[in-house]
Amino acid sequence: MVFGHIISSPRGSLSLQQTLNLANIYLENAKSVQDPDIALVLCHDAEVSLTQARKGARHAEDPITSDSIATAYISLGRILNSRGHTNEAMASYKKAEKWGGKVPGPESSAAIPDPKSFAPSIGSTVDLVVDSLSVSVKDQPHPPRANKTPNDIATIPTHIFADNVRPPTILDDILEPATRKWLQVVENDEDEHERLKILSQDVIRTFKKEEIKDAKAVTEVVCLAPVLEMSNFRELLKSFYDGIDHSGLLDIHQLQGLSQLIQGAGTGYLEADDLVKILGLLTTRLKETHQQSPQHIYQLTLAASNVLDAMADTKVEGLDRETLHEPLSSYMDALKGNSEPYLMYQAAYACQALLCVPDNESLWQATVRRTGKVIRGVSGLVTAVKGLDLSGFIDGLKDIQQGIAGASEAMQLVVTAFDGVKSMTEDGQGFLEGIKEGLSIKRKCAWYSALRGADTLIQDGEFATFKQLVCEAPCRLDPAFQWGVCQRLGEVASNPAWDVRTRRSAAAFLGEIYRNDGDWGNQTIVKEWIITILMQLTSSVGSTQQYLETLLQELETNSNVKDKERFQMCREKDARSYPLKLALPPLGSPSLLDRVQNKPDVEGTLRQLRKQRLKERINDVYIPSQAKASVQASDDDRFFLMEKVQEFLDGDQKVFLLLGDSGAGKSIFNVQLERELWQDYKKTTGRIPLFISLPAIDKPEQDMIGKHLRRSEFTEPEIRELKEYRKFILICDGFDESQQTHNLYMSNRLNQEGEWNAQMVISCRSEYLGVDYRDRFQPGDRNRPEPGQLQEAVIAPFTSDQVHDYINQYVLKNQVLWEAKEYEEALDAIPSLKELVRNPFLMTLSLEVLPRMVDPREHLSATQVTRVALYDQFIEHWLERGKKRLGEKELSPQAKAAYESLVDEGFTQNGVDFLKKLAVAIYKEQGGQPIVKYSRFKDEGSWKSAFFSREDEKQLLREACPLTRSGNQHRFVHRSLLEYGMALAIYDPHDWREKTMPMHESGRRGSTSSAYSFVVDDSTEEEDVTSVDPVPDIDSPLAWRYFINEPSLLQFLSERSQQEPMFKKLLHDYIEYSKVDEKWRKAAANAITILTRSGENFTGAELRNIRVPGADLSYGMFDSADLQGADLRKVTLRGTWLRQADLSRAQMSGVQIGELPFIEDDIPLRSCAYSPDGDSLAVGLYNGNIKLYSTSDWKQIRTFTGHNMSDSGLTSAISSIVFSPDGNRLISGSFDCTVRIWSVEAEFSIHTLTGHDGWVNCVAYSPQGDTIASASSDKTVRVWDAETGDCRLNLVGHTLSDQNPSNVCSVRTYISHTTQPLTGPASEP
Repeated sequence: MVFGHIISSPRGSLSLQQTLNLANIYLENAKSVQDPDIALVLCHDAEVSLTQARKGARHAEDPITSDSIATAYISLGRILNSRGHTNEAMASYKKAEKWGGKVPGPESSAAIPDPKSFAPSIGSTVDLVVDSLSVSVKDQPHPPRANKTPNDIATIPTHIFADNVRPPTILDDILEPATRKWLQVVENDEDEHERLKILSQDVIRTFKKEEIKDAKAVTEVVCLAPVLEMSNFRELLKSFYDGIDHSGLLDIHQLQGLSQLIQGAGTGYLEADDLVKILGLLTTRLKETHQQSPQHIYQLTLAASNVLDAMADTKVEGLDRETLHEPLSSYMDALKGNSEPYLMYQAAYACQALLCVPDNESLWQATVRRTGKVIRGVSGLVTAVKGLDLSGFIDGLKDIQQGIAGASEAMQLVVTAFDGVKSMTEDGQGFLEGIKEGLSIKRKCAWYSALRGADTLIQDGEFATFKQLVCEAPCRLDPAFQWGVCQRLGEVASNPAWDVRTRRSAAAFLGEIYRNDGDWGNQTIVKEWIITILMQLTSSVGSTQQYLETLLQELETNSNVKDKERFQMCREKDARSYPLKLALPPLGSPSLLDRVQNKPDVEGTLRQLRKQRLKERINDVYIPSQAKASVQASDDDRFFLMEKVQEFLDGDQKVFLLLGDSGAGKSIFNVQLERELWQDYKKTTGRIPLFISLPAIDKPEQDMIGKHLRRSEFTEPEIRELKEYRKFILICDGFDESQQTHNLYMSNRLNQEGEWNAQMVISCRSEYLGVDYRDRFQPGDRNRPEPGQLQEAVIAPFTSDQVHDYINQYVLKNQVLWEAKEYEEALDAIPSLKELVRNPFLMTLSLEVLPRMVDPREHLSATQVTRVALYDQFIEHWLERGKKRLGEKELSPQAKAAYESLVDEGFTQNGVDFLKKLAVAIYKEQGGQPIVKYSRFKDEGSWKSAFFSREDEKQLLREACPLTRSGNQHRFVHRSLLEYGMALAIYDPHDWREKTMPMHESGRRGSTSSAYSFVVDDSTEEEDVTSVDPVPDIDSPLAWRYFINEPSLLQFLSERSQQEPMFKKLLHDYIEYSKVDEKWRKAAANAITILTRSGENFTGAELRNIRVPGADLSYGMFDSADLQGADLRKVTLRGTWLRQADLSRAQMSGVQIGELPFIEDDIPLRSCAYSPDGDSLAVGLYNGNIKLYSTSDWKQIRTFTGHNMSDSGLTSAISSIVFSPDGNRLISGSFDCTVRIWSVEAEFSIHTLTGHDGWVNCVAYSPQGDTIASASSDKTVRVWDAETGDCRLNLVGHTLSDQNPSNVCSVRTYISHTTQPLTGPASEP
């Protein structure tokens, strides 16, 4: 009872010791039991318990437990060995060794044969199964036999397939040391894994591009099939399918490739739809090749067989049997009259395969096949054949009993599968008759199931088991089974992947079938097939050729006269006419892999780029950027920008537009984004991040990525490789700086066929863009944009917490004069400074120069700081620091002399002059494009050489100035510094103060008494000061370039005009000069724009005849200004105050008003309508009045009164107004439940239309003007005669709704003379 209780308990619930005890109970009973079958079952149960114990022992780490497990395995091995199961015994001994056990010594070696020499014994469970099968066949009557009666079980000499062997795969213990070492390196190297993966992808892509896909190319890609990832496998499958589908003549090589690909497919790689689609294609091609070569028909039939096998293996279910029956019927119709036996056999095989789809009744699918790439099908019957242990073939199998569902169940499954299936004998049925019976899909034949099992065993190297299956199968004498077995033996013998012994055994097996009629019968067609196979094999050169020739000669020599005639007939008939899958053809030279490996090593160059980019700016301060959804969004509605961009990159959108003010941190974020993407970059498969400085690319609207990669020293072959196979994340910086107007996504044809595959993050200053800026970035044609493909964000100003974090990081990374606390105190105390430094660049400038700007003798609140003052101090500080660095540097004698000369003249002033001249040259020569490309030989003598030549002074000044260089490209470290330089060139206070200051203060720039210092000189010495006022200069940048669209530069100049009275006067002079000479109009337009931005009040100003075309006067004060005869063409007047301004005779074409004039009233308005000619605007008010305005001057011209408060006390608001088509009349609907018709000219009501019981929500005129319709909250629509005011129709039918319970809110503008409702249920307005 105790024993029974333990057996019935789940093993998982037992403790480790209980599990060991259970295993020992099984072993003791196995020793004593007499019945060998029961003993084997008990041994199996012991093995299952030991497997469970091993799991627990791994966690316990108890040496006593390990010894107990080892001892149990040794006992198990001895019992198995005593019962004749030597394979299983050896496996048990090996497991004992792993657990520290000592296997039986020399005294018992005789009982344990060498595993390489013994023939496998078959366990009792298999004996039980086979005996049962044999009985089921023997009990049936056999037809009479003309010749020797075959034995019930055939025998094959023990030297043939004596052992099971490893399948021809890459296993460590059969590799050469060098190869094994390489495999170990690959196994531990993720980069090498990725390289091999991309290599296989490239081979497939190269194969797809091949116009002629020969046998060698097909062989190469098919060899890759077992190791491909699913996406690549399916890509290859589609390539074969399309190749067969689109080829005019049947492509045999691709057909064979498709067949082999299906056979080698991994779990889940083939879908039911794929198989049905392929089967349909094969059926179509079969019909097309009906009158063509039998080889073509055979290959199609073979491929169809593989498809059907795959359907059975992948458990395709739910398919219409008729859908599969009809294609197969076409097969049979095409093959009934064919005399080729191999073709008939393959068609019969396909028909038998169909019977396993979709009902899944195949014996070997149910009991043998288990999905997997390396071991396909080793459960059920195979488990039994292997003695329930698989001889260590699958070490650590969790629960073998679950695999076979019990030996008795496996036996019953096999018996059931073969039940009623009678083998055909030679005399009872010939080969062709048997094949034709196989063509019938009315019943299953055992030979198909047996051959499927044979395939599985061959794949796994189970040749000893394969031999037993062939010898003991009830269908052994079936000619179709023998034909299939011979075909498989021939393929094994021809395959150099198998060892020589195995290949010779396969050939010897063929010889045994040929010569042993007693066991195999005397099938003439099978014997001819064997001779044909051996002849084909002898024609190939290899290590088995001599053995095969000897075997063939021996068979012929020992044959009778009839058999010798058969040999002669086979010689006369080309042996190659019977298809046999021999060894795969050698790879092409150069193979696809050779060509792929000869492609450029882009990864090497990418590694260099990655290393270079990760090195740059590693010391920059970076605070995670926050952003908002749009310019109009509140600064409080913000999100972390990096997270938003990562979401974008993980999705399907194409373009991310990043906006922000000057210095907001767009470039800093872009660099950080690139850095993080490079850090996460996955070699060979990852998307490649490219930071592209748009100003650095010449014409980025064309081949932008290629140009950037060339600058990064990629070769043309590398660029082609990247374009064809890789994906990119483009981080395009400085759209505004490149002065672009093109849509770079569209002009570069991104993500179009044959073009670059990329997502784009692109940054631009907010102020650079107009209202309709999205067209410049939206993917898709302007007229057909791709919706949802553009996302945007605007970098938000720093929060207080971000300012705090930035200061702390800055102090840690830089040598500064103040502590973090002192900086924060200054920001809190200095007026408006916090607002000024709410972006990274201005924050950096402030932290750099604040200690120099603050007068220690004054309270911080007395310090005034502006943006231009920050830049003044920053540039001065930068140049003084550069001067110090150069002074400490070891210079050549010539460079030292140049340095001393610059110092004597004033180094800082020379640096500022250099900066101003360079800024002017960039604007004049390059239109403000900030990057200067300088080539010594190409640009010698040009304007560029004045700044970038090798002259010592130029080199020293370049090194000291805030410039950066990348190769032959030079630029300011920030765009705003270029704009500051240009503003300084327009007006430099130092240049004018130099002419008015005492001599001792004007000699050098950058001293403590500098005009840029906030420290006040206490000197009281009086000196004569000569006042020199600046006068307009026609050579000033203000006179030769419009700066209206340069908001950052205008801000510098407007702040300067607020600080410098002389500059303000100069700007007014430019305006005055324009009155008499139009050559000053550009300077005047710039001047008045600067003054307006600075808050200059032009109220009552005398501006008659000024010429300021294109100026921006937005929000300026020009009330009562005299602008008679002024040239105001294309001037922007958005929000400008022009009350009582005199604009007579002013030129105002193209003026941009921005917001149009508005009308104010004390009473809220409810409705409005324009007259048909646009000259009038009618406005309906809540008090029931209607006011009419002239649109020429927006003066009120009429008032219509008459709508009154309703009896219920409701308002008389005018809900709807409409002009008649001719504009002479006006109709109004009111909450007083009436409609009124008004004469526009007479200003009185012509008719009052009554009848509605609720508010009138809407009124409408018919196009002819003779009919009026009104809709009311009483759920009716009334139609009225416009002349008489009579009600023609009362239309009902509108119903209640939850959203709008009673209102009819609209009516159509056409009228039908019918009593049917003119509209459906009302909708919300």
